[in-house]
Amino acid sequence: MTITEALAEMKTLAKRVEKKQEAIAPYLLRQSIVLDPLTDVGGSKEHIRRERQAIDDRERRMVGIRTGIQKVNQTTLITVEGETKTITEWLTWRKEIAPIRQKFLQKMHGSIRKVREDFSKKGGVVAEDVKSVDINVTVNVDEAALLKEIEHMETVLGQLDGQLSLKNATVMVEVA
Repeated sequence: MTITEALAEMKTLAKRVEKKQEAIAPYLLRQSIVLDPLTDVGGSKEHIRRERQAIDDRERRMVGIRTGIQKVNQTTLITVEGETKTITEWLTWRKEIAPIRQKFLQKMHGSIRKVREDFSKKGGVVAEDVKSVDINVTVNVDEAALLKEIEHMETVLGQLDGQLSLKNATVMVEVA
């Protein structure tokens, strides 16, 4: 099965486990005087045993699927904007690194923009080249490079989503 199919099965299995858990709840307890409503199918104890076994089986399947996905994610490579990483590395980068980096880059850009606006309102000048102008504030970052880095992050994230979708639809997972 593909990664996409495996992920879909994981969702289905999780829903089935939840339903099985709900199916057990009404039969956990009853007063001794009340007849067992499941006598014809082996009784409440047997029903609970079967349902719990079904839950265990589905949970084992979920572990097998997740392990299979992790194995292919650790060996399948994706190249985005000339940078090659495993799916696992890209997923980690996208979740742990990219949001923090994007926020940092946007904050840097926003700070420079705000200072520039504030100084221009007051008649001051903000420049990168200290020698060319008598300035009040010097920007210590290459703003053009910063903007390119912000744009590059957006490009990488967009292309990465496309590549992950493609790999999810084509890479096969072996489930134990």
